[in-house]
Amino acid sequence: MASNGAPANPADNVVVIGLGRFGGQVAESLVRLGHEVLGVDEDARLVQQWADRLTHVVQADATDEEALRQLGVADFARAVVGIGANLEASVLTVLALHEVGVREIWAKAISAKHGRILRSVGAAYVVHPEAEMGDRVAHLITGKMLDFIEFDDGFAIAKTRTPADAADRTLAESALRSRHGVTIVGVKRTGEDFVAAVPETVVKRGDLLIVAGRTDLVQRFASTT
Repeated sequence: MASNGAPANPADNVVVIGLGRFGGQVAESLVRLGHEVLGVDEDARLVQQWADRLTHVVQADATDEEALRQLGVADFARAVVGIGANLEASVLTVLALHEVGVREIWAKAISAKHGRILRSVGAAYVVHPEAEMGDRVAHLITGKMLDFIEFDDGFAIAKTRTPADAADRTLAESALRSRHGVTIVGVKRTGEDFVAAVPETVVKRGDLLIVAGRTDLVQRFASTT
């Protein structure tokens, strides 16, 4: 059932505004990770849909600064704005959150220009879910990476397999870092736990490697596996 109140310890939890596909998924994942979530949406249908799945759900106009204050949103340290298609509502919601004092605002953007505007009005982090997923899939299709995440500053982390010339050798012996400019963060072998990599770690053919470094170097390294 939807609640008219905020979670008991809002400073430790998250308010999610816009309970569409993106915002709803983020909110549900946060609950699954053990966080209390205050979900906010103008659409009564969505509020009803999420009422039994989130900690608290309210119907409200999140562009209204006073409405946010009445909900106790000013006490939250973190907020996620999942509004995408309605650009005006997206920008005004971020601005309202910033004005009431929410320190860490994550916001969904549907274009680069939209993202720049969100940053200019107070968003600390801007997410481009469609573009980022498209880029990730492209890397997986065209390369030999099993998973790939790229960050804004040209840094990437990938999951790939052991190169043939590194099999049955320690990382120090194969000198992957000095030869390829990437860092092996960890190793996962079938049937065994993930282990953090150290110079003495021996990698075998078929092992999964977690590799970090500059995007172009990670891509180049993956092509050798």
